[in-house]
Amino acid sequence: MSFAGEPRLIEVAGDVYAYEQPDGGWCLNNAGFVVGEHTVTVIDTAATQARAEALRAAIASVTPAVPDTIVNTHFHGDHVFGNFVFGPQATVLAHRRTRDEVLATGLALQGLWPGVEWGRIELRAPTVALSGETGLHVGDLELRLHHLGPAHTVGDTVAWLPRSRVLFAGDLVFAGATPFVLMGSVQGSLEALERLRALDPVTVVPGHGPVSGPEVLEANAAYLRWLQGLAKEGVAAGLTPLELARCAGPGPFGELNEAERLVANLHRAYAEERGLAPGSPLDVVAIFGELVEYHGRLPECHA
Repeated sequence: MSFAGEPRLIEVAGDVYAYEQPDGGWCLNNAGFVVGEHTVTVIDTAATQARAEALRAAIASVTPAVPDTIVNTHFHGDHVFGNFVFGPQATVLAHRRTRDEVLATGLALQGLWPGVEWGRIELRAPTVALSGETGLHVGDLELRLHHLGPAHTVGDTVAWLPRSRVLFAGDLVFAGATPFVLMGSVQGSLEALERLRALDPVTVVPGHGPVSGPEVLEANAAYLRWLQGLAKEGVAAGLTPLELARCAGPGPFGELNEAERLVANLHRAYAEERGLAPGSPLDVVAIFGELVEYHGRLPECHA
């Protein structure tokens, strides 16, 4: 099957591959994998059955080894729906909060965009629940998994290869696209980005958008700092997040895709400005409705 934006397989270090899916819009995420002599660890899958099968084929083009481990960086469907394509022999790992959210959310994402050809998705939740930092070895390569939520979500995990200084950041990092923190934390995301910067990566594979260098970390942080300042002004002025988004627009970040995320991000920033704990539940359905109202239509799902 061909796609509007053909995926790109990039060897970012020896035996370490990024699977980049242009254009990185809604539900069109990046994945990756690390190859050992007789083993493959996959980092995230894809939103649809066809895209997950294309990822599996890309892995097979590199190695005859069958993937035996999958790491999910967080619970969103574009990163986990394709787990089942790799069969029962692949153990799925994620932070315990990610497992909980996968089970609680199920296939709800499909209802948001019913026109997408999702395929015959079989929900496969992580079976190994992690916390804190965990080390894996894929052949002679060390892969460290760090839990850094609440940030994009409450269960975010990044995959870090210290020898090659490659970071699979999941949706803690967007390249060329607007960050999305509705289900996590603005302040938590800033703190997570500081911890990622301290790793001193050379190559950053974002959750969406092109493979980047470490400068993408500051690009995301700059947006989040602006968002915090905007929310402080909005709360003081008595404006709702939707009213403020309409007044302010994307500001200096108009070049980023998915600018409509501003209104949802402001809801999270307002919550924190008013003292709500990072990651505290918000009414995601109602807030997404405001995002649609702000945008003037349902955002296009690129999957």
